[in-house]
Amino acid sequence: MVGMVVVVCKVCVVPYSGHYGAKTGDKLGTNITGKSYMIMLLDSPKTLLAFILCEFVGEDGNEKFWQFVDTSVRSYYNLIIKKAGQFLTDLQVHLLKFALALRSYSPAVHASQQIASDEPPPEACPAFIITVHRVNNTDVPVVILYAEIGTRKFTSFHKVLSEKAQEGKLTYVLRHFVADPKPHKMLLSGYSVELAIKSTEYKAVDDTKVKGQLLTHQTLETYPFLLPLLRKFHPELQEKLVELRKYLLDSTNVMAPLKVWEMQDLSFQAAATIMSVPKFDALKLMRDLSQNFPSKASETIGVHPGDGELFINGLHIDLDFHNAFSILDILRGEARVLEGLHNLGIKGEHQGKLLRLPVNAVDNSYALDIRHQAIMWINDIENDPMYRSWPTGVQELLRATFPGVIRQIRRNFFNLVLFLDPVQEESVELVKLAELFYKHKIPLRIGFVFVVDTKDEIDGFSDAGVGFYRLLNYIADEYDLSQALMSMMYNKVGVGESLSVDTLSTYLKMKFPKANAERILGVESEYDYNRKDGSLFYKKSGLGALPLALFNGVPLSPDEMDPDELETIILQRIMDTTNAFQRAVYMGQLNEGSDVVDYLMDQANVVPRMNPLVLNTDRKYLDFTSKPGDLFVNDWEDTTMFSFLDARDKTAVVAKRMKYFTNYGEVFCSSILDENGMSTVTIWIAGDLETVSGRNLLLNALKHMQKASPGVRVGVMDNPGGKPREDNTVLYRAIWASFLTQKNKATVEIFFLHQGFMHFHSFRNVFNTLEVDFIRSQQLFSRDVMKLRPGDRAVISNGRILGPFEEHEEFTVEDFHLLEKITQGGSAEKVKAKVKEMEMNASDLVMKVDALLSAAPKGEVRRDVHFIKDSHSVLQLSPRENEVFYDVVAIVDPLTREAQKMSSLLIVLSQVVNVRLQVFMNCRAKLSDMPLKSFYRFVLESDVGFLANDTVSPGPVARFMELPESLLLTLNMITPESWMVQSVRSPHDLDNIHLQEVNGIVAAEYELEHLLLEGHCFDLSTGQPPRGLQFTLGTSRDPLMYDTIVMANLGYFQLKANPGAWILRLRKGRSEDIYQVVTHDGTESPADAGDVIVVLNSFHSKIIKVRVQKNAEKINEDLLSETSESKGIWDSIVSLFYFTDTYTLDHLTLLPALIPRPASQSFYLCFRIMMLSVLRHTKIPVKFWFLKNYLSPSFKETISHMAESYGFQYELVQYKWPRWLHNQHEKQRIIWGYKILFLDVLFPLAVDKIIFVDADQIVRADLKELKDLDLEGAPYGYTPFCDSRREMEGYRFWKSGYWASHLGHRRYHISALYVVDLKKFRKIAAGDRLRGQYQALSQDPNSLSNLDQDLPNNMIHQVAIKSLPQEWLWCETWCDDTSKVTAKTIDLCNNPKTKEPKLTAAARIVPEWVEYDNEIKQLLRRVQEQGDAATEKQTPSPSQQEKG
Repeated sequence: MVGMVVVVCKVCVVPYSGHYGAKTGDKLGTNITGKSYMIMLLDSPKTLLAFILCEFVGEDGNEKFWQFVDTSVRSYYNLIIKKAGQFLTDLQVHLLKFALALRSYSPAVHASQQIASDEPPPEACPAFIITVHRVNNTDVPVVILYAEIGTRKFTSFHKVLSEKAQEGKLTYVLRHFVADPKPHKMLLSGYSVELAIKSTEYKAVDDTKVKGQLLTHQTLETYPFLLPLLRKFHPELQEKLVELRKYLLDSTNVMAPLKVWEMQDLSFQAAATIMSVPKFDALKLMRDLSQNFPSKASETIGVHPGDGELFINGLHIDLDFHNAFSILDILRGEARVLEGLHNLGIKGEHQGKLLRLPVNAVDNSYALDIRHQAIMWINDIENDPMYRSWPTGVQELLRATFPGVIRQIRRNFFNLVLFLDPVQEESVELVKLAELFYKHKIPLRIGFVFVVDTKDEIDGFSDAGVGFYRLLNYIADEYDLSQALMSMMYNKVGVGESLSVDTLSTYLKMKFPKANAERILGVESEYDYNRKDGSLFYKKSGLGALPLALFNGVPLSPDEMDPDELETIILQRIMDTTNAFQRAVYMGQLNEGSDVVDYLMDQANVVPRMNPLVLNTDRKYLDFTSKPGDLFVNDWEDTTMFSFLDARDKTAVVAKRMKYFTNYGEVFCSSILDENGMSTVTIWIAGDLETVSGRNLLLNALKHMQKASPGVRVGVMDNPGGKPREDNTVLYRAIWASFLTQKNKATVEIFFLHQGFMHFHSFRNVFNTLEVDFIRSQQLFSRDVMKLRPGDRAVISNGRILGPFEEHEEFTVEDFHLLEKITQGGSAEKVKAKVKEMEMNASDLVMKVDALLSAAPKGEVRRDVHFIKDSHSVLQLSPRENEVFYDVVAIVDPLTREAQKMSSLLIVLSQVVNVRLQVFMNCRAKLSDMPLKSFYRFVLESDVGFLANDTVSPGPVARFMELPESLLLTLNMITPESWMVQSVRSPHDLDNIHLQEVNGIVAAEYELEHLLLEGHCFDLSTGQPPRGLQFTLGTSRDPLMYDTIVMANLGYFQLKANPGAWILRLRKGRSEDIYQVVTHDGTESPADAGDVIVVLNSFHSKIIKVRVQKNAEKINEDLLSETSESKGIWDSIVSLFYFTDTYTLDHLTLLPALIPRPASQSFYLCFRIMMLSVLRHTKIPVKFWFLKNYLSPSFKETISHMAESYGFQYELVQYKWPRWLHNQHEKQRIIWGYKILFLDVLFPLAVDKIIFVDADQIVRADLKELKDLDLEGAPYGYTPFCDSRREMEGYRFWKSGYWASHLGHRRYHISALYVVDLKKFRKIAAGDRLRGQYQALSQDPNSLSNLDQDLPNNMIHQVAIKSLPQEWLWCETWCDDTSKVTAKTIDLCNNPKTKEPKLTAAARIVPEWVEYDNEIKQLLRRVQEQGDAATEKQTPSPSQQEKG
């Protein structure tokens, strides 16, 4: 007999009912055959596909987005795809189909709908407009259209708004909106489902039923066929009888245990089997073997988990981190580069070589070269006598010191340069700070650059800055420079004052009475030398406003220049830089013979000038990857034809027609190969050459080219300030005529630089025949592609756009030098070398490839994966020829969790895109255990599926077929990190699936209830997490929808949310009174905004960082002080549940799965009986808290009826296991973790105590006694294990070994019943301590065997345990019979000696069990009858069905 399980995973999005927080759920369904559904917010699946398609196309830019929106979207999927093919390449269409199958952009569509609902939309209005009167740097309003694409209202609005946007009168934003959304179910994919084989050391099946004996291989030999006798009497049928026996064994799927010797080579046997089949079937076989291994082990034999790695184009894909949605993003990002290289004619192995080029990531910490004569160094660590006692060896950096100690080594490791205007107020404090560093012998070389007036004749008696500089030179000549700065006139200047001429004169007379003031300060001063150097260096450096500082050449930000903070910042920089120097010494890059300053200034981030425009990390590039056909080569002469080209084609035409000045001595058209080599850097100049600024920009470029290294060329295009005419394009047409007629570059340069652009006779014939149409095309290119207005100037370097420049902004020769260095240092030189290797000697190709690679997002380094021997152990699939392909390498042991997931992924990947695939079988030998103990399905499809009637199928499901019926299985959902799912429909206990007891299919449906918002919060002043700080999440209409508190571990917090725009705030009350939000990262609002706006519009994880600070008047307040703990979110919850202050609340936290746990019916029977026993004996109102993640759907359906019948309150709580905390994989250990690791964050802050009662306990006392028990300062109380039953002495593990020595005189406590004082628990950060110890111990798989009780017992010395009186927990296994009389609770704990089933033991041990049992069963029967009656009432008659 074989079984089947179906798992369905649905996304259910309930229509938004006028507010932001309507419930959204993506339903994930699980059958032991498996299915996933998704309720969408749209009228029909076709509408959803159109919306998702818009978002996909929009990823490639606004231009394609609006091109698609302007078309009429067809009703059928194939027409949609065909229409999309007009804007997308073949590869992008394949990726689009994959995105549609994944529903990857559904959150973006729903986010628009949620934002619209928060406006709110006008009643019965299918489309509406919101106007926002603010845009960055412009007065143009932003107009937001909320509409459904394809409707009449959309068309009428869109036509008007797009026209106005093209005229520049408004900024047009479109958001998807459906006025009357109707829910439709759609199945999700991109998740995994696992059926893990469950341990049955104790009976975990329903022991209320009669069991039958399982079939074995031996009984199969005689039942129903006597095969030995058949072989004896029919020897001629020997082969067929062997086949019959194999069929009988296969059809039963009986799990016969393997012997140790049979397991040793499982992995190699599996790999050999995979390699023996045809290549195209190998992946499917690997999937079948790995995902169904427990039932295949006796056939092929498997392997102990080996290392598994996946690489796509050399990028490492960590399958523990990446999911289907992030892999789709990687494929899309790679597609742009791959298609670009393919279009440029680079294919095959050359493609991989260029992809793996080490392109330098954009550096945001550029340094200025400080080896300049204008810097006045006041000390020299290496040569000054005051440092002679310090050691000089760089190896001293590796000597161990105490943390925070600054090493005193006689090397100029740390250099501080201050650029100052002597008369500025800020200069006073900065000089005094430098003096402080100097006097305290901080190993910091200090230099000054004084920026003063540069006029030739100036009087020091009238200009304090000039006077200061001359006096400084005088003192330095007569004494020394350090004395000149550290003991002079700034000491006479008070705080808030600036240096004056009177201060200088007074100081001079007092310190140097015999000095001639006129000779020092006057117009003819002898000490005026080098005065202009500082100003010239400052101007040339391109640095910002004074004062400013450089640490080892790196400029400090204006915020860091506060004298009160600068000391700390410099000392921290010294500590941080020490680590870099230590690495350099260790790696041998810095040795005893090295000049440290030269080493620093030779780094790649050191530049000759600081121009923010050049060094900006936000860079835009032209797309050169189009190949315009021959028809379009001359298209810029036809402005009308040129205007119809898209941005990429326009760029290709301009690149094709551009002509250049080069420093090789010739003027070339781009289509001609350079005779003396290739150009590494290609610069284009755009501007109006009829203006002075436009001519100067070209002139500076040509001057730079004369001094530049070989391989620089300059092209120029005209962007006139008005409509191009003959009279305003004279100069440019002259330049173009010279390009066409002059061969010698020097002639052209002389023409420009020395003849003043006046002599045109030599090229009059060409000049007179030039039309202005091609200049109009250039102006169109400047406007449409480079976003320049007429007359604007810009510089393009290897496709990188710098500009437009401001009206008076100058781009100097030095800026061109810097631009060349940055361009070459990126990837240009490396690209040039590779192009030469390809024997494709073309400067254009270098420019285009460099632009393509530089524009690609920078990630991790690509790896070149090669196999030394690949004839027997590597499966290779070749790509389709003459198409773009992905290079995919997988290293996998075929019998590991990695193989279970990777096999399905590789199959889908090969269906979505063209791949060159290599799979290396990385097997492990000498296994001693089964490598895989679970059945597994990765739910993923390559395209949208259709039913037989041509309608869109609901979506993919997880199906488990032909499962062995003898096994006890537990179902696990393995979802992306940001998903919070729960089971919503299944009549079966999904934690204990025993197919022998199931008639038909086990079906389950899960719901994607929330997307997770995660974050980290720190106090800006202390750098520590603000423990106990509360955040709320909501919308403008409903500010408080979800809430959470901040952990001390990494300042972590998490909030449940759904797609849309959300506002994160500090909770009103003490959190808001004491703290304020200072800044935040990863959000959609300005960094300094108090209300933090967060947009969730994808299935990707959203992680933000928030920094807070205490309000000035609350600086000494403690958020968790005693006076504050009685307040919090319960101010509102108490009234909600109709409790008054006169009641005392007991909160009994009941987790739905414990170990050992019975199956389905029997487990939840115990659960309900425990609850009933609590209610019978507890005389005050009780509230039960359930961990939502692990309750069965049937229990969640009946709990409300039980609450109504017995008058108790209940609440479902959930918390996603943080990704940074070591995870557990067995469900029972996960539940143990929830019992102890998250007590401080599971419950609202105002809950003061919770009591945990195990599901298999019977309560015989009023739990108010336990709630009121004095814990004597401990955060929690546990009951110790009994010692009174002597015959169990050999099983008391805690009385010997580790536990005996660790506990000492203390006792080992059981976790079946405990009480937690949450106020104390949070006050002493017990949760953070427990999580920290868990993180350390859980790395060892042999540690924390009983996690929920081992951890608190292990931490008993750090987090005290109050030992509860023994009568609070009686267990027959450990306690003698005489103590049962006083027992307040009876626990049905396991007996390791007898292993008696729980229900059998319950009826024997607990007399009242039968009464409770009958009462619960009667309640469940009533609930079932009510449900059946309601179903009959709702079921329409056949006539009603036809009418509907």
